[in-house]
Amino acid sequence: MKKLFVRLEDRSYPILIEKGLLEQVGEEIKKIYTGGKIFVVTDVHVNKHYGSKILTSLDQAGFQTDLLVLPAGEETKSFHILPQIYNRFLDFKLSRSDLIIALGGGVIGDIVGFAASTYLRGVSYVQIPTSLLAQVDSSVGGKVAVDLDRGKNLVGSFYHPKLVLIDPNVLHTIEERFFWDGMAEVIKYGCIKDINLFNKLKSCQNMEMVMEQIEDIIYRCCEIKKEVVEEDEKDTGNRMLLNFGHTLGHAIETFYQYKKYTHGEAVAIGMCEISKRAEAKGLTEKGVAKQIMQIVQQYHLPYQLEIQNISPILETIQLDKKNINDVLHVILLKRIGESYIKETSIDFFK
Repeated sequence: MKKLFVRLEDRSYPILIEKGLLEQVGEEIKKIYTGGKIFVVTDVHVNKHYGSKILTSLDQAGFQTDLLVLPAGEETKSFHILPQIYNRFLDFKLSRSDLIIALGGGVIGDIVGFAASTYLRGVSYVQIPTSLLAQVDSSVGGKVAVDLDRGKNLVGSFYHPKLVLIDPNVLHTIEERFFWDGMAEVIKYGCIKDINLFNKLKSCQNMEMVMEQIEDIIYRCCEIKKEVVEEDEKDTGNRMLLNFGHTLGHAIETFYQYKKYTHGEAVAIGMCEISKRAEAKGLTEKGVAKQIMQIVQQYHLPYQLEIQNISPILETIQLDKKNINDVLHVILLKRIGESYIKETSIDFFK
């Protein structure tokens, strides 16, 4: 088993990575939780594969459990779903001394984490991410949120889990498109912090080759994120580096109402487009944009905007959380493996 530990004083927590870990959920939860009640929230797709397995493991460990199954998709990460979650917590008589489990991808992790942070002013929760994107990125770091019609993740908080359990075997049951979706975030880590990871990804010719090394890949991504979060928990400095490709990516997702592109696909476009613009302005080493475009295509991801008029996308970018005091903080690369924060304005994208 591979282990990491996010060190944030009283908010510290372990990350465990191992194939077959879902079989041991009850045992691992007992190591960090001494109470008796656990409420599990998942989505309809994940429930089909893993809902009963998780409940059985928890029941065998002696916990009293309940389960809520939500619709799959980004549309679930909205305010109108929250009352449904809170009411089921109340029906279960969930108290502040009990535990919540987020079993699913980034959408479930985000909305369940947000619900946990706000219900009774905070109930402990555990992340069990079941998509590659959630395993390498969104399950770690404590960012939880819901979307508004005018933008993604505009309402949220910093609320860390008590434990993150990552079982790479679950990736065998996700659609291929969503495997590539998660690889966009993996590519991002290589771009911003680790040229060796970037080159390892270039050397993988297919999904099978990636899966042979998946535990090491997930570990390295989580390790990078852990180090950045420990340095800048509240996203006011270098944690912004993790948003490479995201300023434009989030705006693309919003523009298409989350229907055309997955999160990873939008981020892939964002990484390519921002690097192309930065290179043209002399802010990024020549050839970087081409390298990113090539690896993005290698992993079956889109790399360019398909619309000519980007004015609506620019309006969404102006609402971005990294737009502070009318200064937009964009993440650029000096070269592959080395990133920095550039203070600019919306004109950067024009």
